[in-house]
Amino acid sequence: MPGVLELLPLEQVAFDGMVAMIRREFERFGYLPIATPTMELTEVLLGKTGGDTERQIYLVQSSGAADAGEDPDLALRFDLTVPLARYVAEHEHRLSFPFRRYQIQPVFRGERPQKGRYREFLQCDVDVIDRGELSIRYDAEIPAVINAVFDALGFGEFVIRINNRRLLTGLLRSLGIGAQVEALRELDKLDKRGDEAVVASLISSGVSTGSARALVEMVGGGVRTGDAAMSLLDEFRLDNDLLRQGVAETKEVLGLVGEWGVPASRFGLDLAIARGLDYYTGTVYETTLMSHPELGSICSGGRYDDLAGQYTKSKLPGVGISIGFSRLFWQLESAQLLPSAHNSVAVLVGLLDDDGLEESLRIAAELRRAGVNTQSTVVADKIGSQLKYADRNAIDLYVVAGPVERERNEVLLRNLRTKSQETVPRPHLVAAVKAVS
Repeated sequence: MPGVLELLPLEQVAFDGMVAMIRREFERFGYLPIATPTMELTEVLLGKTGGDTERQIYLVQSSGAADAGEDPDLALRFDLTVPLARYVAEHEHRLSFPFRRYQIQPVFRGERPQKGRYREFLQCDVDVIDRGELSIRYDAEIPAVINAVFDALGFGEFVIRINNRRLLTGLLRSLGIGAQVEALRELDKLDKRGDEAVVASLISSGVSTGSARALVEMVGGGVRTGDAAMSLLDEFRLDNDLLRQGVAETKEVLGLVGEWGVPASRFGLDLAIARGLDYYTGTVYETTLMSHPELGSICSGGRYDDLAGQYTKSKLPGVGISIGFSRLFWQLESAQLLPSAHNSVAVLVGLLDDDGLEESLRIAAELRRAGVNTQSTVVADKIGSQLKYADRNAIDLYVVAGPVERERNEVLLRNLRTKSQETVPRPHLVAAVKAVS
């Protein structure tokens, strides 16, 4: 089906295994799971997101509710951040703050079907939200979570690009650029389109030629780490409050990330990172694989100071990141970065003749009781066919009790990884399997 990711069973095993790793790392940092409905009120989804959201959401209509005149204006969720804001506002008085949550659920966007772009995809989010004020120190924790996740996934070295929307907006003010939202969106395309194309777009949106070139020159240059990042921030002429605040926040975040245990080579300042969605107000993040920059951002997010403002009078600022996991999985598979498929089934119990069915089923039951994932063959076949089946499905061990083995109270154990086999006394089978599985 176009526009969705459908995987073969072993691919799904790899997919689910990676999601389990992400969940584990989120929980290591003290984040707890939540789930929100697939559908939200359309006004909730369109209230704060900005950008191209309105053209990409799927509207929902129930024919039965429509007949009764009770059909609410619903849409499928576009992301997990906006439903989170509604969730926190709705349950505010029953939550403990700072509220730390992770959420792993599918989202839906009206993307044009193409490779790696899906209309339904799994998103993995982690956020921390507080009431009133959220310490900037949490902005430094988020890169530590990113580092832990991608270190565990093991796809090679990566870099977390950090910037600040207040800093960028302050720079725009210093340069007299009034079309700030449009300018930020253009800057976010710098890596893909190049300096000259972005300068031309800025000029066409009303920015003077001098200001457009000065802005692109200021924010270009890629990632700066360590002292180089701090030195660049010190060079700015702090001529407005927003720029002063943005520079101060960015320095604090960059100074703390390393204390969270993130290696210095894995994070840095990139002034070209703006993030397209309008609800980001402070720190923003994008993560890329060092050896595969063509994959683009594999994890992104940032701070939002008032996303829940349309649902509650309370100020509920938050910061977090999102991994569009379905697209990431496709990208990694295309780049041949995924590990070899491994079946969660450890043993295939074979069957060579119908007289051996009862013993075959007893063997399988005994292995399962011992905690070994075991698949049973219930239709007798040639041993070669069964071994081929096990190999194609990445099942490591094959066990069978043919007529000769049953007469001797033995079992044949074949290891498909090492291509070795042995005859094991029937009472010792579980121990033998556990020794090699």
